[in-house]
Amino acid sequence: MLLGHMGGPFWARRDEGAWSIPKGEYGEGEDPLAVAHREFEEELGSPVPSAELVPLGELRAGGKVLTVWAAEGDLDAAAIRSNTFALEWPPRSGRVQEFPEVDRAAWLPVDEARTRLVRGQLPYLDRLAALLG
Repeated sequence: MLLGHMGGPFWARRDEGAWSIPKGEYGEGEDPLAVAHREFEEELGSPVPSAELVPLGELRAGGKVLTVWAAEGDLDAAAIRSNTFALEWPPRSGRVQEFPEVDRAAWLPVDEARTRLVRGQLPYLDRLAALLG
């Protein structure tokens, strides 16, 4: 399973529970699949592999509704280039810094992904495992 380690100072020294499925929010009237393609490319710097996308459904996680798809693909996780976000860091310093949304990515076996993935996304592992049989 391809996961991205969340960027920024809050996640910098964390590993367990600090990885995420590439994702993004979509607004009313937006096509969730089109947004998934856009966010994948923004967070990993690569288009979604041209493969059949299998829906893993919706899930409420951390106040957001996630819609996730799975696909078989071949992406060099070491070569990702993420977009960035601005954050005042250190807090109340007045200094704004840029951080990558995803600071690294890795292909992980499902068992290992279970320890690294943020808790709210864990049901997607079960859905993927059920799909793979």
